[in-house]
Amino acid sequence: MHPIFPSQEWLDGFENHLNSDEKYAQIAKNWEGSVLFDVQPSGALEKRLYLFLDLWHGKCRGSQMSDSGDPPEADFVLQASYDRFVEVLLGKLHPMQAMLTRKLILKGSMTYMMRNVPTVLEFVRCAQDVTDSYVGQE
Repeated sequence: MHPIFPSQEWLDGFENHLNSDEKYAQIAKNWEGSVLFDVQPSGALEKRLYLFLDLWHGKCRGSQMSDSGDPPEADFVLQASYDRFVEVLLGKLHPMQAMLTRKLILKGSMTYMMRNVPTVLEFVRCAQDVTDSYVGQE
């Protein structure tokens, strides 16, 4: 059974998966930029959480989870409700469509994201790989 999103166990598993996935490493070899998930309370999540990943040339150089009001600075911030993140992680909502329709609010360069769609999609595939199919369900 995979770890539940969002948890430190899930984040550690995601970081490890990114660093061991050869397809992600190849496709993301030119990516430069950290990502912060700003997960807003909804559904099963009662408090705001921040999940930070330092991504550089196909590797994750570190990750951090926080519930403080002062999250780490990141090149890209993806902000959405917990329920919306779950939809993406379960494959019910396409990540690029979610950004373009502002169901996932991007703070950072949309141009950079659009130039790197394959990297974004591999990143999401890796996140989905470590996500429990029962996320958000009790």
